[in-house]
Amino acid sequence: MEEMSIGVLIAVFEEMFGRIWWWAMVVVAVVITAAWVYVLVRDRKLSWRKYLLAQLSMPIGAVAAVWFVMARTGSGLHHMGGPLDWLAILGIAAAGAVGFAILVYVLQSLIWPPKSGEEA
Repeated sequence: MEEMSIGVLIAVFEEMFGRIWWWAMVVVAVVITAAWVYVLVRDRKLSWRKYLLAQLSMPIGAVAAVWFVMARTGSGLHHMGGPLDWLAILGIAAAGAVGFAILVYVLQSLIWPPKSGEEA
């Protein structure tokens, strides 16, 4: 690997997770992002109450993301070798936390849309 490109990264992720799982994760991420944009445009404001509840769910998303990656790759914490491995785990946890918070916010907004004239 002389040069890092999008194609190389896609190939690496397909090899790590399997082609079907990788593209399923990409589709889920795109759908959740599109739903979040839809909710923000529809509501024209951010509900701070829903946002707080979404933030409180972030640890669940962080743990779930780390667990998912370790389960799919057949890895474990005992395989962690150095600081870069731990930074990768922290990055996975951060991405899982943010993604899960967005999912929780979207689900709350779709289940309980704001009433007309309601303050966020």
